[in-house]
Amino acid sequence: MSNPYSALLQPGRIGSLELRNRIVMAPMGSNFAESDGHCGERIQAYYEARAKGGAGLLTMGVCGVAYPHGTGEPFQVGVSRDEFIPGLAGVAERAHRHGAKIAMQLHHGGKNAAQDRALGREVWVPSMPKAHVPSGMEAVTPEELATFVGIGPHKPRMRVMDRADIEQLVEWFAAAAVRARQAGFDALEIHGAHNYILANFLSPYANQRDDEYGGPLENRARLLLQTLAAVRARVGRDFPVWVRLDAAELHTPGGITLDDAIATARLCAQAGADAISVSAYALMVSGSAFTDAPIPQQPGAFLDNAAAIRRAVNVPVITSGRLEPEAAARAVEAGQIDFVAMARKMLADPEIPIKLAENRPQDIRPCIYCYACVSEIFVNRRVKCAVNPQTGHEHEAALVPAAEPKHVLVVGGGPAGMETARVAALRGHRVTLVERSDRLGGTLFFAALAYPENGRLLDHLVAQVRQLPIELMLNTEADAALVQRLRPDAIVVASGARRAAPAIPGATQNHVWSGDELRRLMTGDGADAIARAKLSLAERALFKAGGMLRVTDSTQAIQSLSKLWMPLGRRVVVVGGGLVGLELAEFLLARGREVTVLEPGTHAGRELSIVRRWRVLDAVQSHGRLHLRASVQGIERDAVRWTDAAGAAQRTAADSVVLALGAEADDGVARALEGCGVPLQRIGDCAGLGYIEGAMRDGHRAGREV
Repeated sequence: MSNPYSALLQPGRIGSLELRNRIVMAPMGSNFAESDGHCGERIQAYYEARAKGGAGLLTMGVCGVAYPHGTGEPFQVGVSRDEFIPGLAGVAERAHRHGAKIAMQLHHGGKNAAQDRALGREVWVPSMPKAHVPSGMEAVTPEELATFVGIGPHKPRMRVMDRADIEQLVEWFAAAAVRARQAGFDALEIHGAHNYILANFLSPYANQRDDEYGGPLENRARLLLQTLAAVRARVGRDFPVWVRLDAAELHTPGGITLDDAIATARLCAQAGADAISVSAYALMVSGSAFTDAPIPQQPGAFLDNAAAIRRAVNVPVITSGRLEPEAAARAVEAGQIDFVAMARKMLADPEIPIKLAENRPQDIRPCIYCYACVSEIFVNRRVKCAVNPQTGHEHEAALVPAAEPKHVLVVGGGPAGMETARVAALRGHRVTLVERSDRLGGTLFFAALAYPENGRLLDHLVAQVRQLPIELMLNTEADAALVQRLRPDAIVVASGARRAAPAIPGATQNHVWSGDELRRLMTGDGADAIARAKLSLAERALFKAGGMLRVTDSTQAIQSLSKLWMPLGRRVVVVGGGLVGLELAEFLLARGREVTVLEPGTHAGRELSIVRRWRVLDAVQSHGRLHLRASVQGIERDAVRWTDAAGAAQRTAADSVVLALGAEADDGVARALEGCGVPLQRIGDCAGLGYIEGAMRDGHRAGREV
C-alpha cells in the first residue's frame, strides 16, 4: 500500500543543505530561553524532541541579533554576544543527535520590540509609525493587562533610524550569523516578515522615508538586501541562507501586496538567497485579524501566495499557514511548494514526521487551533499547548515505564480520564476506564459540536484508548461495589463538572435549556427524559429518528443535522458569556439564529485564550449582540428581562433561552469512593474547572505519576 504522504518524505535540498524530508519545524517565539537569553535545558530538550520526532529541519525562531535590544519576549534567545554560543551549540548538538538539521532565524523586532517599549529603551523604526490602536484590547482582562507585552511605566521612545543605525543593524545581523555557524547551526533564516524591522522597511505602509531606503520597492528592499549580502559575506557561499517574507499585509491600506512580495523574492534570490519562506501579516483592525495572519484559522491560508512566488523564483519555497499533511503532500507533489513548515502542529505532536512515514495519521495528536500557545506570548509567559502538556516541559515530564505496574481504575471517559488511561497504559499499568454513559468523550463531545476542531481531539483520544490494552466499561456507574469487585491499586476520578441552572425566575420553562440539558439531548446522553419534557411530538419524532440512525454517535453527523434542525427557535438568548456561552453563540449564529449573549461580568470569554477570544468575540459582535454587566431579572415565554450596566431595564425577545452559567467542580463521585481504602486522586473539572487544557494537563500528570 502506497503512502499518501510520500511527497513529504522525500529528501530535499536548500543550497548545500541536504534534508531527510520536506517537513520543517517552523520558527516560533517560545519564551523557552532563560531570562538572560541563554539556551538552557528547557529549550534544548524542546528542540531535541522535535528532532527525535523526525523533522528534516528545525528552525529556531526569533533569535535576537541585538539582544536584549530589539526583543519582543522576556525569555527570547540571544545571539548578540559570544557568551551565547555554548548554549546554542547545545541546541544544535541535540538536533544533530537525531539526524535533523537546524537553522537559526535572525531577528530584530523594530517597532514590535515589546521589551524595548516596556523597559523604556528606544524603539528603532524606519519612520514614525502611523497612529493605530489595535482592536481587541477591550477584551483583555485586568489580570492579563498587568503583564501584557509592551506595557510599562515608560513613554514610548521612537528612534527613526539614520544611516549609522542602519549600518549597525546590518552588522548585528552579520555578527550573529557568524555565531550561529560557530555554534554548529546548519543554516540561517533572515526574518523579513511579521512587522519586524526588515518588514517595516519593506512595507509601504510602515516605511515613509524619502531617502534611498524609502519610496519604490528597490529602495524599500535595500536594507534587506544589504543584510543578506553582509550575512553571506561572513558565512560564505556554501552556508545556506534564506529570507522569510510576507506575501501580503492583510487589512493594511497601502501595505505589502503579492506583487511586491514576488518582486522582493526575486531580488533576494538574485542576491544569493537559497530559499524563500512565505508567510503573511495582518494589521489588527478587528478581533479576527491576527487569525487571518500571521497565525491563520483558515486551512492552507498562504498556499496560493506561496505557489505564486514559487513560480517566480528558481529557489525552493517554504510555507506554513495551517497546511494539513494531506494538503501539504499534494502541494509538494504539484510543485507549488518545496517544503511545508509546521508550527502549532509540532507543538501538539513532535512526532508527526515519524507517524506520517509509518502511515499512521490516526496516531497524530491534532492541533485544535485554540491559540492557547501564542496567547501566552501576549502576556509574557512561556508557550504552552492545550493538547500536549509536555510542550516546554520535555526536560521534566518524560514518560518512563512504571517501576511497579498497578491496576489503575479511571472513572470518567472525558478528555482527562482518557488521557490518564492512555498515559498510564503506555507506562505499563493495567488500566480500567469506567464511563457512566454509552460513549467516550464527556463534555468534549458537545464541545466538538460548538467548535469542530475539538472533534479531532476527541476522535484521537478515543482511538488511542481503543487501541491500547485498556479495559473499557461503558454504561457503568462507579461505586463502592464496583471498586470491591475490581480491587484496583489506585483510583483516578475524572467525573467532570456540574452545571446547575441559576436561580432565575422562569428558568424552568420548556423553552429554557441548561447547558447540561442541551448537551445531553444533542449527544444522546440519557436524553429520552429531556426530550419528553422539552420537545413537541414532532420534534421528538425527529430526535428519535436521529437516535435510531445513531446520528448522535458522530460529531460530524450532528454538525450536519444541526444545520437542518435544532431544538432552539430563531431568536436565542444565551445567558452567560464565558467559553461555553460564546462558542455556543458562534455555533448558533452559523446556523442562522439571531443570538443575544448576556454576560453578568465586565469581560466575556475569560476562559478562552486571548487570540481565540478575539476571534469569537469578533464573530459574535459582528453577527449577534453581546451585552456586558447584564443582570437577568426573569424569563418570560417570549422574552428575557434584564438590566444593563447603567441599571436600566431591558427586554429582549426570545424563542429559546440557553443558560450557560453555573458550572462548578463536582467531586461527588470522588467523595463516594474515598471510603473504599484505595488511594484516590481527583483531576479535571471535578477538581476545578480547567476545560480541555486543564483536562489534558491533569490527565497527563496523573498518568505519569500514578
